[in-house]
Amino acid sequence: MDGEHEDRDLVVRHLSPEDLSRLVAMDQRITGRTRRSWYEGKLKRALQESDIRLSLGAETDGLLVGAMLCSVHYGEFGTLEPTAILDTVLVDREFSGRGVASAMFEQLTKNLGALRIERLRTEAAWDEHELLAFFRRQGFRPIPRLVLEVGLGLDA
Repeated sequence: MDGEHEDRDLVVRHLSPEDLSRLVAMDQRITGRTRRSWYEGKLKRALQESDIRLSLGAETDGLLVGAMLCSVHYGEFGTLEPTAILDTVLVDREFSGRGVASAMFEQLTKNLGALRIERLRTEAAWDEHELLAFFRRQGFRPIPRLVLEVGLGLDA
């Protein structure tokens, strides 16, 4: 990232290991679950797997209020070009509607463009209306691919 995105008092920056507790707390306020080990793994991979650091955080007055976790995949599902995958968009409920996710997304697309990565993909549950509306505003559209799943009978 060539610089920090600053919008009023909002600063967009790379995530760091120190952000773990805040990520977990924000997620818990939204989901009602504690997913510390999940975020620990995601953050570790985001910071250590490659030289490409795409995952971002947004803070105001030194407080982390949002995060986007992103990675680059090469040759996934038959594609030849590298594709960025946005798998987590997290904004503290108290800061919802203040442009936090938009500021992070703007910086993410600049970073991806500098890396000459032309595609960014994500997915969302069909009933996550606010998230889907955000993705729509950012220019996301459905693609002609079908996600398939099969239960493996392990719930018995």
